[in-house]
Amino acid sequence: QVQLVESGGGLVQPGGSLRLSCAASGSIFSINAMGWFRQTPGKERELVASITSGRSTNYSDSVKGRFTISRDNAKNTVYLQMNSLKPEDTAVYYCNAGVSPWYGHKYNAWGQGTQVTGSS
Repeated sequence: QVQLVESGGGLVQPGGSLRLSCAASGSIFSINAMGWFRQTPGKERELVASITSGRSTNYSDSVKGRFTISRDNAKNTVYLQMNSLKPEDTAVYYCNAGVSPWYGHKYNAWGQGTQVTGSS
């Protein structure tokens, strides 16, 4: 089994910055794409940003130019640098990783979620 452990969430004033981290551990042969999703009550989980193992990135229009996703393949860790935060960025942020384990089939792993609140 693979575990994704997120950290870095919290309360920040509008215009401020936060950096989320997500470290994967467990039976990992390789990790393919990694990404960050977010969800607010009553809404579907939405993709915020993703990054391939070759570091190609993709962002939702709502965060382009403000958020930056990166990864450290040696540490199986993905980061999300969030700048110029807005109140509408408030959500629970979930880490996602496409995992190829040593044994078995590829699957999507999810973190437990971390709350980000942009409020004064």
